[in-house]
Amino acid sequence: MARWGHVSSPSWAQQMVLMYRRRHRVQMMPSAWERKHYSSELDKATAFLPSLISSEYLGTSFQAVHGVLLFADISDFTSLTENCIRKSGSEGGTDELVEALNHYLCDILEDMLSLGGDVLKFAGISAGNMHQVSFGDERRQYFCVVGKPLEDVCEAQKLASASEIVLSASCWKLCEKHRLRTSHIAGKTAVKVTGMNQMSRSECQDILDKLLQKKKRYIMEKEYAVRPALFLNSDTDVGDILSYLPKSALRKLDDRVLHDFLCELRPVTSLFLHLDFDTKSVVSFRSLLNEVNSLIQEVIYPHKGEVNKVLLFDKGCTFLCVFGLPGVKLLHESIHALQSAIQIFNSCSKIIAKIGKVSVSVTTGMAYCGLIGHPLRHEYTVIGQKVNLAARMMVSYSGLVTCDTTTYASSGLPPYYFKLLPERKMKGFEHPITVYQYVGITMKSIFGMALAMKMPENTSLLGRKKEIDLFVNCLEACNRFGQRQMLAFEGTRGSGKSRLLNHLAQLGRSAGCRVFGMELLEVNVRQSFSAMRILMARGLGLQECKSCSAREHVLQTNLQGIIEESNYCLLNDIFLVKFPISDKVRQMHEMQRKEELHSTWAKMLEKTIDRNAIFIIDNAHFIDPASWSIMGPLLWNISFFMVMSLCPGFARTDSFHKTTADNLMSHKITYFHLEKLKPSAVVQKLCQDLGVVSIPRALVRFLLQRSLGIPYYCEELVHFLLCNNMLLFCTKSWYEEAEDNWENLNTFAVQESFLTTSSRSSTGSAAMICIIRPGVNLDSTVLPSNLKEIVLAQLDEIKSLEQTVLKFAAIIGLVFTTQLLSYILPTGIRHKMTILLDSLVSDNILKWIDSTEEPDVQDPSKEPATSPQAEIGVETSVPSKQSAGCQFGVLMFHKPLLREAAYELWVQKQRVTLHCKCAAFLERHAHKCQRCGQGDFIVFHRFAVASTQDKRSYITDTQEEQQQQKAFVEENFGNKQTTELPSKTDREDNSACLCDCKGIVESVLVPLVHHYMTLGNAAKAFYYLLETAAAYLHVCNCYMALRKLSEAEILRNSLKNKANVISRFEDATFFSLKGEVCCCVGRMELAKKMISKALSLLGRPFPQTCTGVFVRSQVEKLQRATYVARRASSLPQEAQRKKVAWLLRQSCCLSLLEHLFSLEGTSVGWRLSRLAACMKATTDRAVDVYQSGSLQEL
Repeated sequence: MARWGHVSSPSWAQQMVLMYRRRHRVQMMPSAWERKHYSSELDKATAFLPSLISSEYLGTSFQAVHGVLLFADISDFTSLTENCIRKSGSEGGTDELVEALNHYLCDILEDMLSLGGDVLKFAGISAGNMHQVSFGDERRQYFCVVGKPLEDVCEAQKLASASEIVLSASCWKLCEKHRLRTSHIAGKTAVKVTGMNQMSRSECQDILDKLLQKKKRYIMEKEYAVRPALFLNSDTDVGDILSYLPKSALRKLDDRVLHDFLCELRPVTSLFLHLDFDTKSVVSFRSLLNEVNSLIQEVIYPHKGEVNKVLLFDKGCTFLCVFGLPGVKLLHESIHALQSAIQIFNSCSKIIAKIGKVSVSVTTGMAYCGLIGHPLRHEYTVIGQKVNLAARMMVSYSGLVTCDTTTYASSGLPPYYFKLLPERKMKGFEHPITVYQYVGITMKSIFGMALAMKMPENTSLLGRKKEIDLFVNCLEACNRFGQRQMLAFEGTRGSGKSRLLNHLAQLGRSAGCRVFGMELLEVNVRQSFSAMRILMARGLGLQECKSCSAREHVLQTNLQGIIEESNYCLLNDIFLVKFPISDKVRQMHEMQRKEELHSTWAKMLEKTIDRNAIFIIDNAHFIDPASWSIMGPLLWNISFFMVMSLCPGFARTDSFHKTTADNLMSHKITYFHLEKLKPSAVVQKLCQDLGVVSIPRALVRFLLQRSLGIPYYCEELVHFLLCNNMLLFCTKSWYEEAEDNWENLNTFAVQESFLTTSSRSSTGSAAMICIIRPGVNLDSTVLPSNLKEIVLAQLDEIKSLEQTVLKFAAIIGLVFTTQLLSYILPTGIRHKMTILLDSLVSDNILKWIDSTEEPDVQDPSKEPATSPQAEIGVETSVPSKQSAGCQFGVLMFHKPLLREAAYELWVQKQRVTLHCKCAAFLERHAHKCQRCGQGDFIVFHRFAVASTQDKRSYITDTQEEQQQQKAFVEENFGNKQTTELPSKTDREDNSACLCDCKGIVESVLVPLVHHYMTLGNAAKAFYYLLETAAAYLHVCNCYMALRKLSEAEILRNSLKNKANVISRFEDATFFSLKGEVCCCVGRMELAKKMISKALSLLGRPFPQTCTGVFVRSQVEKLQRATYVARRASSLPQEAQRKKVAWLLRQSCCLSLLEHLFSLEGTSVGWRLSRLAACMKATTDRAVDVYQSGSLQEL
């Protein structure tokens, strides 16, 4: 066996060869998926399979083969994974691991394929006779190899250390021993290879010639890789081949998703099942695998789980099942996996009880789901830290069903479903891992699983006045007139159903009613009679009974005289009691027994439950079918008050819909749909939960956009912000008395206006207010894990091609233009874009808007919106047919969380490529509009920072992409031609801008900042942040200019080697723009400080003392135009342009300083204003000289 993890570093020549081969793959192989000779479905499918799966083996159960097995193990893979995760986080570390692994495997595979070998599984050396075994069912087929060579190669693997090759005895017998240098292993028949004599060129050629003479061989272009499986018989049934492919990959292939986009980073739940038994008998082994596979499929199929791979070793077999793969994500994924695990464990334990034991482990976390291997031979798999952890847990905790802490927490199950196991050191993990045993349903969980309704907190329930009034009216009618009703509140997950029912329970108790509250869980659906059992247990107090006899005593005491004693045995299965079977019941057939049970149940409810009792059932959609078959017909006739909550999309909810539609039942059932909270209620809830009287508008905008008025989303987002220390709390008095400096201006003014709650606004200066911590950018926050599962489940309900379009749109941002989307879409999808976008709009996933500016949030206390920005982002009609053909328009994600979830699915390498393509597209339009001269918003900016502009990389466009560029310009900004230099008037103050520059800043500059920040290009990001801030000042939007300068401040402070990234000119421009913003918001003294700082950086310091003012005045009088002209003529063109940029920035600063000092109204202010004007005049004369020279050269 060759362990490749610690192989010595390759030589310089070997490294160059590897670099060449990898570069060739990057350039050539990704396009192989679309090349002519790989375009058929058969060619695509065979890349997933080894050469053994060929026409002569299809349809056979097992086939004898003769060959050599090479077991190549990547040692310390778990440690490598841990290091990557520790260094770059869960997503980044997984991405780095996969990219390194793919490069490595491709290098190995190209050598292996070129010598006629192939890969059986992506998972010593041995040889001999063995069997290829196929097993499975109509859903999926699997293959593996069994026999003595497999046992030998596994034994050789155990004998090999890192960087060693071990040959089994059977393989050593078949080798040409004179070519190898070996050493014996004490007490073993295997040998260790220490070296190999190099073969001559003629010998190598003879071996290759023999390989090429075989039939059905194909030489991979320029790589000499033989792939027999690529040339199957023309009459081969594609269905036979596709049956071996994972369903997750097959779904993508069916939707013709391109090869490059089969990979995603997403949270999944992994389930490892290990069957430890002897595999010597091939026939019995195959029969056992078929039985186990059928069992697994029956268990996991309803939960949308899939068997990803089957691994065979000398001692047993391992199945890897995955929940949450692309296209099949479900809510409560962890519960689905745990339920499947315990069912598989119990069933498999019975199957192999006499020959072995079963181990199951479950973990939840981020994983790479996609292709691993070579473009011509790969597999669809899952890779990640949590997948490795599951494999280690399966070995370390043998004979148990175990799970990690993430699965334990995300399941939401009560603690008594689990048992904490002692920590054990696991291979590859630096520290012991906390592991739980999942014990499943126990006696305690059967009667204690319904969580008692919690008392609501001492806070009012906001935004649910209609629902509360409805309950109060129904309760009053019940108490006064005896009118029993059922209230059913339907709402999506997180809409506040549980909190509403908690509040209603408190109101019922306050009214003197007995309230029996119960909360059903997802596990109750698959437990027969669980809802009935819990309902009666709450009413009769059975949950307190610890034994069967105690439950029997309580039932006999309460049911005496209500039902016949001969019918007690009907309750055995429901309440887990052991009443003797009466002769009467024994003689009943199934239908009679069911009718009698219904009658017994009705009598129990009618006679034992207090008429004043209120039953509250949270998550009633989890009522199991057995309970519903009895409860359903009776609920509408029972004389007690019941309140329940339901979630759409469940069978039980649909049955309630049908019942309420019946006119005969409408007076007994009131069905109420919970609406989303209004913005005003969201603001009040935030203030109430945070204990403040005021919150910043930026925070409200962030929460309203992402929560869409769903309380649970809002709570999770706020919890995420608090846990990550992104919010600050202070008193009103501290806020009002804050020192006048840039940090406080950045902290408070960037919050825009504060939204307050009228009920608590009069608490005085000691009241607390909430602000966003300086340096925090809410738009860049990641999606909380609890919300990610919900949103991914919604995303997976969308068709594959539509998902692909959404993923590309997510790269652009929350708001995007169809022209840019069309530019970055692959050619195979681009022509379908119009149809796909129309479908997404009709499904309320995307919406058309008027502009690329993200909609603001209005003050909830005022109607209509009080700010012009509040009207932006209103939905519009679909573009006209003339434009719809080209899809000219602006779209926005209806649910921002959906965009964030789609974005996080991208693999890092793909993200970088697409962000670069977006930036290259937008950079060509990053200038003023035609009416404003088409120059930089910071005049001559590109010439002052030439090194930054040299890094601009343009992508060569096709003719179609060039037309899209032209359409983008004409549609968004009119027909413009870009020029290098602005007009002289560009440096004049523009107090009002009635032009297209606003569209440019929103659709070009703001996205450019986003793309370069994501790419980690600090220089370009800072460059366009300054351009964006200047552009917002140009269009008189001081608030947005302040926000962008705040982002620039964060980026500037985060740089370690600031001088290498930010030029002195840009640093000066940064402070001068700060000064302009301070002037706009009325902070005049702060503006003077900023401008003076900028002038110092520009080499034109403004004097601060009387002596300095006098000296500078005399110096300005001595300036001579002839000297400036002579100096300008001696400079090269680039230097002249750079000098113009510096002079123009100096002129801008001096002009503002002149204005600021003139506002003082004092003699000192007048003198300083005159000096600033004099310095500006001198600077302007120099600008004219330098600029005239630059224009002549142009």
